[in-house]
Amino acid sequence: MSYPDFSPQGYQVITELGRNREGGRITWLTSNVNTSQQVVVKQFCFAQLGSNWSAFTAHEREIQVLQGLNHPGIPKYLGAFETPDGFCLIQEYKNAPTLGLRRSFDAEEIKQIAVKALSILVYLQNRIPPIIHRDIKPENILVDDQFNVYLIDFGMSRVGSEEVSGSSVFKGTLGFIPPEQMRQPTIASDLYGLGTTLICLLTGTPSGQIQKLTDDDDPHIINFRHLLPQLNLRFLNWLELMVKPKLKDRFVNAQTALEALKPLDVVRFPEVELSQSMLEFTATRLGEKLRQTITIENPIPDTVLQGKWEVAPHPQDPPHTPDSHPWISVEPANFSSNHTACRVQVDTSQLMADKLYKRQLLLLTNAYPEVHHLTLEIETAALPIQRQKVPYAGLSVWLLSCVMASIAITLSMTADGFGTGVKVGLVGAWVGFGLGFLVGVESAFEAVLRGKGGFLDVLLGLLVGAVMVGGIGAGVGFLIGIVAAGGFVAVVTAIVGFVAVVVALVAAVAVVADVENKFTAIFLLLLTAGLGTSIRIGCMIGLFNSYILLALAGTGLPLATILLYPRLQRRKLITKYRQSEERLIKP
Repeated sequence: MSYPDFSPQGYQVITELGRNREGGRITWLTSNVNTSQQVVVKQFCFAQLGSNWSAFTAHEREIQVLQGLNHPGIPKYLGAFETPDGFCLIQEYKNAPTLGLRRSFDAEEIKQIAVKALSILVYLQNRIPPIIHRDIKPENILVDDQFNVYLIDFGMSRVGSEEVSGSSVFKGTLGFIPPEQMRQPTIASDLYGLGTTLICLLTGTPSGQIQKLTDDDDPHIINFRHLLPQLNLRFLNWLELMVKPKLKDRFVNAQTALEALKPLDVVRFPEVELSQSMLEFTATRLGEKLRQTITIENPIPDTVLQGKWEVAPHPQDPPHTPDSHPWISVEPANFSSNHTACRVQVDTSQLMADKLYKRQLLLLTNAYPEVHHLTLEIETAALPIQRQKVPYAGLSVWLLSCVMASIAITLSMTADGFGTGVKVGLVGAWVGFGLGFLVGVESAFEAVLRGKGGFLDVLLGLLVGAVMVGGIGAGVGFLIGIVAAGGFVAVVTAIVGFVAVVVALVAAVAVVADVENKFTAIFLLLLTAGLGTSIRIGCMIGLFNSYILLALAGTGLPLATILLYPRLQRRKLITKYRQSEERLIKP
């Protein structure tokens, strides 16, 4: 291939960049002989066969426009010179291919190109008067590897409200020119060409085949939405406004279009709506497998939610893969649906008893954000060691009541009417004992018929009922006798003693009800009563008396042993059980 000789003008041709045979224009990459700087030389060959001398007007117009421009997105005008068959225009060289060449861009990169191209148009439209390019198409936009965008070929541009001459009415590239450009182009006319260019990039449509996307009844209507189901609806609405055939429906200028574009997400992402943000599990028995269901919804139309469950790493869990966890599982672990019910299962057989476990499930999706968290709280079953109740409160009241009753009895013995009170009290005791026994017999007979309780339980119930009712009868009789025959001191002490006996009996009932083994309960009551009596006598004759010390030891030590032994035994069993859990997973 023979290259023209531009050496007289100081330029050496390197290669041909492109040609427009109809306009008699060839674009050359050249090097400045003096500076070695690479520049673009546009050669207009008006004497060439098939060329049109009207391109001379475009050449002059482009020079006029470029001389007044200074923007990083527009190659600078460097000069011009004549040739024997035309003229040459010299411009800054940008090492960037045009969008007319088949290249692969993702949606976000195309948005980046759109933002930078609109910024160039904002600069042109803010000129006074504004400049209208009139031929924006993929071939006239350069994009380099760093996504720097350049707008070229101002040969068809118009300044301000210049009238369109008849010879230039049909200039432009079909599919990229809006209807009003046939009559009077406006600053919104360039938006149509840029919008169509973006549609070509997004749909992979070559600029020469844009007619395949136009409406059969109106070639200015471009049907593209069905080809871009993955894009954000708001971005598609924006793009649709860029290519509206009617000028009044389009963005009014590049600045308005740019401000509307910047906050938009290009790709349409699904959304994740979880029915719950936390799942709480409570086990009632050891080794139980617990299950709950969580529902995942995607409300965004024309998108499909894809997800995968993983259990977040935890320092106490044994090593595991994202697809397999030792005690937590989700079914289905992978899904592709806009409505999915996932079953979460927790296997507590590897967990310690009576503990609270907290773990995180990660839902990895194609939504934004990509990762969603679901908290799991698992409360395991109680220890398999029965907790024995110790009626400390009831025994304490019983002890104090016994001491008070002893004091009252001691004082009453020195008061007038004590003997009468004793006699009447004995009668009341026998009457109360008999009534209590009769009531107990009836209750025991009914319990036997219903199959509740064994022989020993029935016998114990009879004795306890008879003694308690007999004790109340004795107290009432004693109080009546003292009141009838005694003085003021006897009456007061008798009343105090009676109240103490009643409180003691109530406390005794509470103790018997709290302790599962009734014989143990009676034994505790007898030891406590003996301890209270020993304390009272010790206060009268001296606590350091050898007999008192023996009585205190004989009642206090067995009582303390019975009360403390269950706790110590349970603690021992818990320690032994926890040692057996060392191999289990800790919270």
